[in-house]
Amino acid sequence: MADDDRSGVAAVAALAEPTRRRVYDHVARQQEPVDRDEVAAAVGLPRTTAAFHLDRLAQCGLLDVHFARRSGRTGPGAGRPSKLYRRADATVEVSVPERHYDLAGELLAGALDEADASGERPSAVLGRRARTHGAELGGLVEGREGVLALLDQQGYEPRPDGEDVVLGNCPFHVLARAHTQLVCGMNLHLLEGVLDAVPEAGLDAALCPTEGLCCVRLHPTGTVAAEA
Repeated sequence: MADDDRSGVAAVAALAEPTRRRVYDHVARQQEPVDRDEVAAAVGLPRTTAAFHLDRLAQCGLLDVHFARRSGRTGPGAGRPSKLYRRADATVEVSVPERHYDLAGELLAGALDEADASGERPSAVLGRRARTHGAELGGLVEGREGVLALLDQQGYEPRPDGEDVVLGNCPFHVLARAHTQLVCGMNLHLLEGVLDAVPEAGLDAALCPTEGLCCVRLHPTGTVAAEA
């Protein structure tokens, strides 16, 4: 599971505690940041207990923290700034198995914008943008092990199958079921981009739809063309 999903699980677990959920709900409803005294009074908790739950929510990324003097005074004698909490802008998502519909949406929206401006076929633009994104990801790693670790982080669940590598999970599963040609093509270009950036990995990507697996399979470089 990727680090983002681990943090999402931690955030969901934090909200499963009833008192902490009440604290979060109160802060989330406020238009302005609040301090622990306001939360303690509103939720009916001791100040130290309110502070504990507020800080736990902040550690999980559910609340943002900043410091400010509530009186507006500055300089000597103005007192210490208060620690204030407000709902974080970040969205917490957890999916098992891992999905990345946000990435698909970003690539698809970008392709439509570019196609509207250029007149090019949207599917062609999508393929190019997906390949570019894959190359950017591939540029962060080295070698076959680096590629496999990257694909694991991206939710593909790579595992060996003889000399090939199969991908046990499709990060775009629901979209691929509904729009197979478009989304599987995007996925193939993305993985081709990764492998283009890491030629020493010795792998090529090819479409190989198989029930229960990602539509793309990785083969030793040159074997697909030789078999064809």
